[in-house]
Amino acid sequence: MDAPIFDPRGFRLTPQEARLTALAREFGAAVLAPRAARWDREASFPTENYRDMHRNGLLGICIPVEEGGEGADFRAYCLTAAELGRYCGATALTWNMHVCSTLWTGALTEDLEMAPAIRAEHRQRRAVHYARILRDGAIYSQPFSEGGAAAAGGVAFGTTARRAPGGFVINGKKIFASLAGHADYYGILCTELAEGDEKLSRRNTLYLAVPRDAPGVAVEGEWDPLGMRGTVSRNLVFRDVFVEEEAALMPPGLYFQAATRWPHMFMTLSPTYMGLAQAAYDFTVSYLRGEWPGMPPVKRRMYPTKQIAVAEMRVMLEQTKALWFQAISEAGPDPGKEQVLRAWAAQHTVMENAAALAAKAIRTCGGQAMLKSLPLERLYRDARCGSLMLPWTAELCIDRIGRDALYEKGETD
Repeated sequence: MDAPIFDPRGFRLTPQEARLTALAREFGAAVLAPRAARWDREASFPTENYRDMHRNGLLGICIPVEEGGEGADFRAYCLTAAELGRYCGATALTWNMHVCSTLWTGALTEDLEMAPAIRAEHRQRRAVHYARILRDGAIYSQPFSEGGAAAAGGVAFGTTARRAPGGFVINGKKIFASLAGHADYYGILCTELAEGDEKLSRRNTLYLAVPRDAPGVAVEGEWDPLGMRGTVSRNLVFRDVFVEEEAALMPPGLYFQAATRWPHMFMTLSPTYMGLAQAAYDFTVSYLRGEWPGMPPVKRRMYPTKQIAVAEMRVMLEQTKALWFQAISEAGPDPGKEQVLRAWAAQHTVMENAAALAAKAIRTCGGQAMLKSLPLERLYRDARCGSLMLPWTAELCIDRIGRDALYEKGETD
């Protein structure tokens, strides 16, 4: 079995973290890696992987132990997701969307303020969603993007929900909606719009689970992207879609509280790319040692140029791991300014360095590395997509780091 990305002893992982990352590593090597080329080639969703994750408990990794899950916290989840990402980026990325429906509604909400009666109602409602996952293998998605600034937190979501007897009526559209057509429930972030409201407010964000077969739900558009092809991120359209009150994954107003008080919640795409960065390095070392399965046992490690390139890759990988591990270890409610700056820096570093490491791996390994019979060209394409992903794109991270480093809260020129 491959060595851990984060050695349990060296990084002082908890017993739970060591166990879950070992599970992910074994599962990734045995199940995810052999299938990864298929999802990429077909741009098809990895349904079989999800059936297997249901059987081994990974679908419920962040569901509290007392409700039947593994009870992983934010860091334990991130470390496990990184191990899956090194074997199949598309599966890890879509799994993130699913897991966040349980992480956000579980461990994260326990850190937020709620009246006792509202908290009790929330726990009762989330238990219904958790049971679907654990019992039936239900898959949840989490589409953000709408083509504007909403997914980045700049404005309110344009997808709206109006109260109706017994529930809500949803109208709107999500683009780049991963798991479109394949999730059993779409975890829709939308803005509650009351009668007489003229302006949408981020404070009124709702988080509602919409069944994929609900009347008025449509999946539209083609899907033929550069990388992360197995995410099947087509458009989701909602036309007068009714959902019951029990569809609420969070009480009204709680998502806004989470987004402002628990900003590390938006780092959960980065583990996939941490795994891809490790995978690019792993391939390079194995290839240059003449150990890659199916390839002739030709060693290329004796050339100084190859040794220097691997050394430079290792330095970049270790820098990336150290910063990212520190950032996910600091995650929690009400972080200080320095912690938030570090989170943005870690997000930017992982997304950009994963692509840089994959590019360097191709140059170092040479022409055969471009062949689709080897995984490196897929790793490169998948890694290149990371810096584009909302809510924290690489550009947004740079913008926010520069602004907040130079301005204190409330300062203007």
